[in-house]
Amino acid sequence: MSKILIRGAKVLGHDPQDVLIDGETIAEVGAGLSADGAEVVEADRKVLLPGLVDLHTHLREPGREDSETVLTGTRAAASGGFTAVFAMANTFPVADTAGVVEQVYRLGRDHGYCDVQPIGAVTVGLEGRKLAELGAMHESAAGVTVFSDDGKCVHDAVIMRRALEYVKAFGGVVAQHAQEPRLTEGAEMNEGVVSAELGLGGWPAVAEESIIARDVLLAEHVGSRVHICHLSTAGSVEIVRWAKSRGIAVTAEVTPHHLLLTDELVRTYNPVYKVNPPLRTERDVLALREALADGTIDIVATDHAPHPHEDKDCEWAAAAMGMVGLETALSVVQETMVDTGLLTWAGVADRMSVKPAEIGRAEGHGRPVSAGEPANLTLVDTAYRGSVDPAGFASRSRNTPYEGRELPGRVTHTWLRGKATLVDGKLT
Repeated sequence: MSKILIRGAKVLGHDPQDVLIDGETIAEVGAGLSADGAEVVEADRKVLLPGLVDLHTHLREPGREDSETVLTGTRAAASGGFTAVFAMANTFPVADTAGVVEQVYRLGRDHGYCDVQPIGAVTVGLEGRKLAELGAMHESAAGVTVFSDDGKCVHDAVIMRRALEYVKAFGGVVAQHAQEPRLTEGAEMNEGVVSAELGLGGWPAVAEESIIARDVLLAEHVGSRVHICHLSTAGSVEIVRWAKSRGIAVTAEVTPHHLLLTDELVRTYNPVYKVNPPLRTERDVLALREALADGTIDIVATDHAPHPHEDKDCEWAAAAMGMVGLETALSVVQETMVDTGLLTWAGVADRMSVKPAEIGRAEGHGRPVSAGEPANLTLVDTAYRGSVDPAGFASRSRNTPYEGRELPGRVTHTWLRGKATLVDGKLT
């Protein structure tokens, strides 16, 4: 593999430097590096970050290849600057056995646009009744360390306790979709003023917050790790903040769309805004941004949820929940966190690369941009601003809430272990 010199990049947003890649590794970082024998990429003061890591991606394969495949999903990931993604277990069949997680792992390895780490189901068939083969999935070739029934909540406290006890033995983590099912029966959007005016079933904040409160206490009791998926309310922030103050091993994620969009958009009845958990209020959005800035919320995760056109182009009640997010995540974070002064680019690297890699134990990812480290890198033109056009997405699905919206930033290059997967905004 040839040498690559990235010239004049603002590493983590700091002063411009040159970065020399030799094979799969960063060979040198400094000013005025020699370009002899190297392909030169003129970074022109673009921001260079460690490759992004998404702890919450739905790749849909096996079973829903009409929505997404591992190939199209990893191409979307590379387009968005990601070098590793964690694939959720709600496939068909469910990823609740060693065989299925190994299938997903091998598909990711063979396609190569980014690393794919399968997430194993907590319960058989996501049914919440019986623990899945957690140990077998961990010991498989996929080496699963993150387990989740995402899309459904592990609502039985006894099952959740047993899962936390089981994964503790090998340092795993249970990622909880916090949604009390009895409190959300018939719910279609956030419960509040807008739902009352529209006459749509309300999804109360307490349905999320009550599960988080229970699970952090269970994690404390067991002495195990719990991760909260797509945290969405101001109340949830306070519970996680309290839990961390007690030393409980809890981490939490927020999605880009919950950092930017509010339930006021549901007034359009456009199903593109239908998502689980639902879009919340402006107060919640501001609380989430502040919590991400101060570290109460550890990471940004996309919850990339592709759906075919027919599942979204219908009346609100019948529409599927979810949004694609891999290709717009970094732009939304720049809009909501960097351009507002809440995070530096070094902070973005921490929340979108370093910490998700640590939580999921993604080897070789989330590493410093320094000599001797794997060359998993993302180059971003932060001065760019343009309108989102889903027709140009690499994802198989187009259910984005940002169509026609102007957002900042554009990923121009992505390198996976020194191999370019994206060059000048085009997949290789």
